[in-house]
Amino acid sequence: NVINNIQSERLNVEEKKNKLEIKTDNYEAAIQGLSAADFPITPKVKNQSEYIEIKAEILKEALSQILIATQFSDLRPELNSVFFHYSINNIKIVATDSFRLAERTIPSDQFQTTFKEGFDMLIPLKTAQELYRILSDNDPVRIHRDENQVLFKTAYFELLSRLVEGKFPDYAAIIPKKCNVEIIFGRQEFINALKLAGIFGSKSSEVKLRFQEGKKVIEVVSSDQALGENNYLLSAKIQGKLKEITFNWRYLVDALKILKNEEVFFGINSDTEPAEIKPVGDASYLYILKPIASE
Repeated sequence: NVINNIQSERLNVEEKKNKLEIKTDNYEAAIQGLSAADFPITPKVKNQSEYIEIKAEILKEALSQILIATQFSDLRPELNSVFFHYSINNIKIVATDSFRLAERTIPSDQFQTTFKEGFDMLIPLKTAQELYRILSDNDPVRIHRDENQVLFKTAYFELLSRLVEGKFPDYAAIIPKKCNVEIIFGRQEFINALKLAGIFGSKSSEVKLRFQEGKKVIEVVSSDQALGENNYLLSAKIQGKLKEITFNWRYLVDALKILKNEEVFFGINSDTEPAEIKPVGDASYLYILKPIASE
């Protein structure tokens, strides 16, 4: 704040007895500080010979795709983390807030490693968000770890964090093994339909998807007693039968916006079971979303 409001082109900055003195020709200030000796000792990851090296753009994209499924929870602290699973074949990065879940798989040809064995770790959600914010697309990133710490290291920064203790939910159990209703639709048109539905949606952001037997369209419906109602007919390829299912339209849009493929697969089993969204022809990403229970 001080620097932003100084008009002089040149200024003198000097440390004197734990104070930072700032002077110009017509202004001076002294900012009280503390002894540098009191700063906590920075911990170190003991074994830095083992690492994963990955391009920042790949890691940043993966984080962007899974962080959309997060929000801080006071009731379930284990959800305030990102699950990082390393194996020789791939890396899986997973996040959930219990209403939705996102998983991104990075194949082994997109990273290098000196780790000989697989491992799991829970990275604090705030650490993952900060890492996403500061990553530059051109930096290779090395990931080091020990029992309770993780280090992300580039040529320009080091981000060291304690790991979260505890166990991540057994998320594989909620991923549908098969889907009774399979839908393929255009990503951008669905986003437009959902945004229009949001204008007339209730405070809980509800949107209904209705299916008419024998027709290749989905009705995207929303209404509000004070505002009115709307109905959008979305062209789609549909296999299977289902009358109606309700979702939070914002959660649907979050997933669709980060996908690159124009064609999207939507798998549904019933109006009470988690549904699956993933790009057509790309098995590296999936998004699971719980429907809203009908009244």
